[in-house]
Amino acid sequence: MTGERDLSVLLRNTKPEMQPGAFVFCTIPPNEPIPAAVNPLLTFREQEGTTLVIPREEAVASGLRYAFASRLITLTVHSALDAVGFLAAITARLAEAGISVNAVSAFHHDHLFVAVDQADEAMAVLREMSKARHS
Repeated sequence: MTGERDLSVLLRNTKPEMQPGAFVFCTIPPNEPIPAAVNPLLTFREQEGTTLVIPREEAVASGLRYAFASRLITLTVHSALDAVGFLAAITARLAEAGISVNAVSAFHHDHLFVAVDQADEAMAVLREMSKARHS
């Protein structure tokens, strides 16, 4: 199934959902194995080290240092990987509201990590964006 490419359709059908729990960003040295007790939601290898996005409880239990305690908001519209402008529109609107966001595109959906204390405000902004497109 191919994802949606039309920006107006994407924005109208964003349908954000906040996932349970708090997630954090950790890094481990390059080529170091991921600790067995950790089940990353996201792994990204960079020259400086491997980034792990994991539930905060896993980081604490594993003794991993972490940064950016965040909530995960999934944009449930099935966006195409080559859709133009969708995340730009979303992140620009959140920036206008003073909300920091780390966006990740996966095969079916786009996902936003926003600071724990700004998650409810981010949801309100995203719902308003979608509602404005229905008018």
